[in-house]
Amino acid sequence: MNKTKTNWAVSLLLAASVALSACSSSTTDNGETASKPDNQAAAANVEQVLNTNLAGGEPYTLDPALASDTTSYWVIDNLYEGLYTYDKSGKIVEGAASKVDVSPDGKTYTFTIRDDAKWSNNEPVTAKDFEYSWKRVLNPATAAYDPSSLYYIKGAEAYNTGKGKAEDVGVTAKDDHTLVVELKSPLAFFPTIVVGHAYLPVQASVVDNNEKWAAEADTIVGNGPYIAKEWKHNEQITLAKNDQYWDKSNITMDTIHFKMVQDSNTYYQLFKTGELDLILSLPVDTLDQERNNAEFLSHPSFSVYTYSFNVEEKPFTNKKIRQALSYALDREALTTSVTKGGETPAFGYVPYGVTAPSGKDFREEAPTQYYAYDPAKAKELLAEGLKEEGLSALPTVTFKYNTSDKHKKVAEAIQEMLKTNLGIEVNLENQEWKTYIDTFKQKNFQVARMGWEGNFLDPLGVLEHYTSKNSNNFTNWSNPEYDKLISESTFELDPVKRFEELHQAEAILMDELPIIPILFSADTALISPSIEGVIFDTRSNPDLRFTKRVSE
Repeated sequence: MNKTKTNWAVSLLLAASVALSACSSSTTDNGETASKPDNQAAAANVEQVLNTNLAGGEPYTLDPALASDTTSYWVIDNLYEGLYTYDKSGKIVEGAASKVDVSPDGKTYTFTIRDDAKWSNNEPVTAKDFEYSWKRVLNPATAAYDPSSLYYIKGAEAYNTGKGKAEDVGVTAKDDHTLVVELKSPLAFFPTIVVGHAYLPVQASVVDNNEKWAAEADTIVGNGPYIAKEWKHNEQITLAKNDQYWDKSNITMDTIHFKMVQDSNTYYQLFKTGELDLILSLPVDTLDQERNNAEFLSHPSFSVYTYSFNVEEKPFTNKKIRQALSYALDREALTTSVTKGGETPAFGYVPYGVTAPSGKDFREEAPTQYYAYDPAKAKELLAEGLKEEGLSALPTVTFKYNTSDKHKKVAEAIQEMLKTNLGIEVNLENQEWKTYIDTFKQKNFQVARMGWEGNFLDPLGVLEHYTSKNSNNFTNWSNPEYDKLISESTFELDPVKRFEELHQAEAILMDELPIIPILFSADTALISPSIEGVIFDTRSNPDLRFTKRVSE
């Protein structure tokens, strides 16, 4: 659902993730939202309350170690803060840390925790909290969602896989204010990784004393700009400004109401009647009429919309059958006639937005356009795959997706394309988000929809998901050469060689095809003109920390 030995990765991040402020907005020619100057005087006389919506419904969890989805992360991002954070321009800056020192060899980071960093229960945030939290994610008993994000740290992978001890992990609280982190090798973009959700802190005493601490508002303790004030399950979460937050003077909004309305037409109407100030993921049928509305925003996201195969589920054990389905999809038609929100066809896996050392976008310098629409090629591959499997026809297969107007329309379009081009019968099955997350994690599917947002703005941020040991890989696919290329590119300091390795890795992924890239996502939103300072970028959910209401 995210910088020192060399600076190239930092440059990519900053160049491609310039924040877009949605403030009393007017839409520019490229669809981004231009900001008007902040109106501090107006904001001072207006009740600072923001009403928005969680289109995914009830969050899966508000424990950052266990969360895996953008719905949960949008709330989590307001409750917790890591050692680093982003400023208004999208630049990575110190968060809970006041200072960072890096050893000359680039392998040891020493973080100084702020004197004024506090938990929402008024207790100090300490280096020990971070050591506890990171080792909790790595502890196999925690069953954390993304422990592999910490594998860059010395001893982390061994501990997480049962081959090492917690005390051998290179994370040590020297005292309450000093955290020392030892990496396996120098890593140019380590700060961009530490911004990730797996690195967020939790308070040890809170977690250890109540296994259900993250299930109710009154038991959640965070260190971010907001606290959980009220949680009406499946209805609304209310956040309140955290008076213990070290940077509280820069937080204007006093209250944020996250409603949980999953039906897009319903929350669209709630925006139109003024009951919501900000909505994301507009109903597809409204996009044409809203496109020229000053309240409308659409911008690219560093995210790829996919359908994942379970490569251990027949008939998708066969690579040619997987490839046949991909060639049978008209991605241009999907983006222009179905989704219509500014998405682009995904003829590869890495989204647009990363500038390579050549000066071109990674996507544009790829050696080929993978799986351009070719029904004849699709039929040829399907016939070959069926013959290899001893089948005369493909049995009816089931595609799963989570409940959403957009996902339903995409699934139905794909269903029709596969029937028309290949004669394949596809059953569609949808589930509510919280149930669907469990279904996906349990690999209980033949083919299932999922969107992957880069952990950080780099090809590795999405490509590493499909290494054999990565905790985001739910396809059962494994390839030693792919693993080797991803590992080498992670620590390669020559940017030209590194991008060559990343292109080679993507070529293997596209040939083996454990997933079908469908489109590169774009985020659509409607924002009330009474709201200023919502920050959009290519990496994540809207950042609400600097939001303010300037009129009723």
